[in-house]
Amino acid sequence: MYSWKRTKTRNTFPSFIPKLHDSLLNFAFYMCISRFCYRRLARMPEIEFGMHTVRSHGAKVAKNHKCDWLILLVLVAMDGFLNYIHPFNRYTNTKMLEDLKFPFKEHDTIPMWAVPIFAVILPCTVFLIYYHYRRDVYDLHHAILGILYSVLVTAVITDSIKDAVGRPRPNFFYRCFPDGIEAFLPNGDVNCHGDPKVVKEGYKSFPSGHTSWSFAGLAFLSWYLCGKMKAFDRRGHAAKLCIVLLPLLFAALVGISRIDDYWHHWTDVFTGSIIGSVVASLCYLLFFPFPHDINGWAPHASIKMRENIELHSTSVRIDTV
Repeated sequence: MYSWKRTKTRNTFPSFIPKLHDSLLNFAFYMCISRFCYRRLARMPEIEFGMHTVRSHGAKVAKNHKCDWLILLVLVAMDGFLNYIHPFNRYTNTKMLEDLKFPFKEHDTIPMWAVPIFAVILPCTVFLIYYHYRRDVYDLHHAILGILYSVLVTAVITDSIKDAVGRPRPNFFYRCFPDGIEAFLPNGDVNCHGDPKVVKEGYKSFPSGHTSWSFAGLAFLSWYLCGKMKAFDRRGHAAKLCIVLLPLLFAALVGISRIDDYWHHWTDVFTGSIIGSVVASLCYLLFFPFPHDINGWAPHASIKMRENIELHSTSVRIDTV
């Protein structure tokens, strides 16, 4: 038979074990609190955002994005240069002119000066109205910066393709020969005797600038409205979707007017709508999350700022424990 005796043993743990134990407990507590704050942030009501106004943080936000604003000026200069140079004069013979004898209407249904009004100024007005309601300078700044990038990047892409392709417009015949008298070079190409400026614009059919600009601005506005109205909140309110699609409908009508005025072929308008829509989507998602996201109504900067505030307050509470 064995007899067990209770003996007193000496503690042989190293001295750093209790400190390590406390550190692990603090780390576990920090991870739990951080996870709790993340879940709370994911379900955060909108009222907790929007505490930063133009007066309090406007200069700071603009300063942080000064390089982005400088690049906008570069894009403006690039587009001005692309409009100054002469496009490629595509070879056009007698047979090709048969499809380019549509009437030449000097006055457009929608003039070019009107495009920035509904493609830039109108959306910026919507941004300002939302800012008056929310008082979030990050949302206002990123929305304006995003739509300016959308329109200017689209303009540079569109005008670059215009100059490189040099496709004649449907009304090119009466641009080239205002009196209807044809003249050709020895190689069979047209020898235009019309106004040089009018003839120059006659080689800029593909793609449609009116259409690409319209979709660049109004598609960005549709993304913005979709996020702010929470169109994809899984509640099935079709009225929200109708409001979101209104800017796209107007942009499509602008493109159709270019066909009706015989300034563009339908392929010009179709390509312009794709360019504008793709660039608008990229520029919007650069500053805002997808509308179906739980915080799809807020810009990335506001969400990140709130996360930093929550984590900072959590670390302060842990230090005081």
